[in-house]
Amino acid sequence: MRIISFNANGIRSAASKGFFDWFAGQDADILCIQETKAQEHQLGDGLFRPEGYHAFFRDATTKKGYSGVAIYCRHVPDAVVTGLGWAPFDEEGRYIEARFGDLSVVSLYLPSGSSAEERQRFKFEVMDWIRPKFKTMLADGRKIVLCGDWNIAHTAMDIRNAKSNAKNSGFLPEERDWMTALTAQDGWVDSYRSLNPDGQDYTWWSQRGAARVNNVGWRIDYQMVSPNLKPALHGCAIAAELKFSDHAPFTVDYD
Repeated sequence: MRIISFNANGIRSAASKGFFDWFAGQDADILCIQETKAQEHQLGDGLFRPEGYHAFFRDATTKKGYSGVAIYCRHVPDAVVTGLGWAPFDEEGRYIEARFGDLSVVSLYLPSGSSAEERQRFKFEVMDWIRPKFKTMLADGRKIVLCGDWNIAHTAMDIRNAKSNAKNSGFLPEERDWMTALTAQDGWVDSYRSLNPDGQDYTWWSQRGAARVNNVGWRIDYQMVSPNLKPALHGCAIAAELKFSDHAPFTVDYD
């Protein structure tokens, strides 16, 4: 099974840069997209409905053209869940889950706190609220893949300039401690780090300056998996050379 996670920073923009042409050659079973920045009715063109895939969307309802997540899959899911029960989060279009038997695949877009203090407070609120939700998911015994842009670089290995970003949203001690708690205490497995213990690859680069050219990046896109999926992790790849977005597609293969 091959799953790709990708923050498109606008699905229509990414498509115009060739994303779906690239995707057609990836032999993926499931594609999770974040930041569609569109409403589903704007994506009726065949370009956004690749042959052989079923498409499901959760758009932002509070602010059109903002956020939004999607899942493309070869097989029709048994169920699709488009929220977790808290309107301030759900209505920003940040969660969609496709269920296939005992497997759940989620496209998740956690908030960024970089634009304003108010948004950082909301980010912390989301973190506090969603961790128990994740614990409940694990307790159900399902096989789970949480794909998406988490807007947090977990360790100094996941960011080019750790010291200079220590007080910036996305690398705050509280955010990093939260990620550590998810993995060390709750049991979630960072698929990339499990497969690349010493890896220092990035999935996002600022659009300011020459960050991407100089590979001054952050690894903030993850496929977190339930412990019962760790033995299935086979390989992964970050397509850093592709510039469909300020993020790179992140692929994980599962046995």
